[in-house]
Amino acid sequence: MHHHKNNIYQRMLFVSTGLILFCGILTANLAFRMKDAVYLETSLHQSQLTVTAGTAEGGIYDRNFQPFVNQKLRYYAVGIPSSEILPELFSHTEEITPILNALRTGKPFSCEVNTSEFSSSEIHVLEVPERYSENPSAQHLLGYTLEHTGITGLESDYDSVLRKQEDSASISYTIDALGNILTGAEVQISPVMYRNSGIVTTLDSRIQAICEEQEIQKGAVVVMDISSGDILAMASFPDYTPDKLGEALCSPDSPLINRCLYAYNVGSIFKLMTCATACTQGLQEYRANCTGSFEIRNQIFRCHKLSGHGVLDMKHAMITSCNSYFIQLSQLLQPALMRETAQNFGFGTQIPLTHSILSASGTLPSIKDLNYPAEMANFCFGQGLLTATPLQVTQMTCGIANGGKMPIARLIRGITKDGNTLAEPETAPVYARALKQEFSYYLQDMMIASVNENASSNAIPETVFAAGKTSTAQTGRFDENGTEYCHAWITGYFPIDNPQYAVTVLIEDGGYGNTAAAPIFKDIADKINMLD
Repeated sequence: MHHHKNNIYQRMLFVSTGLILFCGILTANLAFRMKDAVYLETSLHQSQLTVTAGTAEGGIYDRNFQPFVNQKLRYYAVGIPSSEILPELFSHTEEITPILNALRTGKPFSCEVNTSEFSSSEIHVLEVPERYSENPSAQHLLGYTLEHTGITGLESDYDSVLRKQEDSASISYTIDALGNILTGAEVQISPVMYRNSGIVTTLDSRIQAICEEQEIQKGAVVVMDISSGDILAMASFPDYTPDKLGEALCSPDSPLINRCLYAYNVGSIFKLMTCATACTQGLQEYRANCTGSFEIRNQIFRCHKLSGHGVLDMKHAMITSCNSYFIQLSQLLQPALMRETAQNFGFGTQIPLTHSILSASGTLPSIKDLNYPAEMANFCFGQGLLTATPLQVTQMTCGIANGGKMPIARLIRGITKDGNTLAEPETAPVYARALKQEFSYYLQDMMIASVNENASSNAIPETVFAAGKTSTAQTGRFDENGTEYCHAWITGYFPIDNPQYAVTVLIEDGGYGNTAAAPIFKDIADKINMLD
């Protein structure tokens, strides 16, 4: 029995030893095969050595396919260092380190150079587009990238389109199993291929440039196409550049804010909405006597002309921008209708242009607020709780100039694959029926008179007839001398016989509309008119 047990034990020992041996051989064999596979893979990979000079990304274009990015080319020289090519190379580059490293290792170098022409055939030059120029245009809309990823603006919203395929400029050398470059073997050059694909905006780079060259410390300019709602220019001041983001973040003037999409106190521009409501109620012929002030339930409202304007009709109240007239008119208007009129023109509603670029909705007082006669009075001359963005105000002007059919603002025309044409037909403009056509003509007459029948207007262009309305919007903020900060506004359109362009200028804390904003409107109108 004891002997039988020993036999079983020996057999088990033999089987288990065999199994261990078998597993060991299998593992060793597998390891050898894996090592062999790794070696094979390595030698396959090492048959070529690729040097990448730079990467290109998709374009961002204006409406006429003029590029906002990738405007300038940078040149990169790639080669194997030798005593023959070094003198010529050193005279065209400031990047010495990559060349010295290449000399030490015997590997190819890549360095930026200031020319694409070299006499030596050993130096290969690759062109790579530079993403941003020194003073980029439409910066607040473009946004910026970080390590080939869009962080803000169009760069972020269209990141997948602009960086869909890796598009690198590179050169490949053939190498032996030890990693040495095979001299005499052909060099493979891969230039940048897809530089022309990208997104097409509604902007006109010429009009954008006209707006950006205006001297504005803090503020915004918006230009829109009246018939389509296309944004032709959107400039926010102060500007910033992607290479100085730290500086921009620390600036007290907040240059990273796009002021075109930021809500401000509006002031007298809003009297156009009061007129629109009066038209709807049949009060076009309303007249009022301005004595310099008007009292509503123990609250005194003063006109800017303290001696008063006397008896005024609506047109002359608009020309003189008489608050007293509009305060008296406000007491006859239905608060709900007044609010609805403003809503029909886009006040209180956000305007999304892309995923991240959207105009703030601003604030409209509630019906409950407007049931207080004093709040209704404030509302009728654009003060109190009301705020709106320069983009909303421009859209309103488009609605008035376009016969009451207001186009909804848009920024993107579509995608391009070749940098010359849209990949798909663009979508038709979208309109809101803001006001009856006959009433919109009445408002146009008001705006034409405000500029052209106003002897002191600074908004009259020299080359084209324009219509407009200024604002000096109180903010409720005061400087150390007790003087109130006011935003200077103007919104208008031209030519008056065939309205084409709507322009809004806002100067934040700029003072009087006619002094600060109107001359800029005049200059922009003249310069746009000279383009056509």
